[in-house]
Amino acid sequence: MHIYIVDVFAEQRYSGNQLAVVTGGEGLSVETMQQIAAEMNYSETVFADTVPEQDGGYRVRIFTPAREIAFAGHPIVGTAWVIRRHVAFGDSNAVRLNLSVGQIPVTFEHTAEDSEIAWFLAPQVRFRAVCSRESIAAALGISPDDIDTASPVQMVTAGISAIIVPLRNLQALKRSTLDLDAFIPLAAEGFPPLVYLFCHETHDPRNDLCVRFFFEAYGVREDPATGNGAAFLGAYLLEHRLLGGSDLSLRIEQGHEVRRPSLIRLRARMNGRLREVSVGGQVVATMQGELL
Repeated sequence: MHIYIVDVFAEQRYSGNQLAVVTGGEGLSVETMQQIAAEMNYSETVFADTVPEQDGGYRVRIFTPAREIAFAGHPIVGTAWVIRRHVAFGDSNAVRLNLSVGQIPVTFEHTAEDSEIAWFLAPQVRFRAVCSRESIAAALGISPDDIDTASPVQMVTAGISAIIVPLRNLQALKRSTLDLDAFIPLAAEGFPPLVYLFCHETHDPRNDLCVRFFFEAYGVREDPATGNGAAFLGAYLLEHRLLGGSDLSLRIEQGHEVRRPSLIRLRARMNGRLREVSVGGQVVATMQGELL
């Protein structure tokens, strides 16, 4: 079995979100895959088949250190990049991944700056319950006044669920954290301990939004870059008609608070009555070897 470590949504090495991709492990049990993911201790570890299925897609399973999940953004981008270079050997500008939520196509695009962006088309996002500002503010250690009232605090779902929280400014974003004890009343209402916060103020004036993402995996963790969160956000922006128009192209920064600055590209538009959301970013390799 081969293992590849890559930084996803990274503009340089040792930034973005770390990902471990294991290939050649088709015979591994679920228990062993979970143990390997816990050993790696990244937000996600992926197990990818080396032979495509009949529909041309490569079967992929995604594990956090605590559990298997159905959909996550940076594992999709990073795994497609690894497959293209080390399994399919770069014979196509597209790679298809088969997840439990369905097949996810990933395409590769060269920019004017000669960098390569991997893009995936996100599955359709469904909108769920709205959460009170007071309840989520208590769980985040901020004031209800820190939450922007132009759009709701809302749970969204696409394979996994998360809560989207709009904040007024960067200062509120920096002060936020996730207190699992304070989150207990929300958990009792069915809200998941995965919280995606965003504001319009940014560290870099070239970027459009700044975000943070907290999740529970043997305690609270913070993601340096969250592709599925960006997909959720794209659908959310269209649904609530934020930023104007129905055709968005955005640069999203993340990871400054954990010293792994990241850049996520987002395209979102209405295609008839459907929301079409694509998430993209660069991938940088840092390590490869064999899994014993």
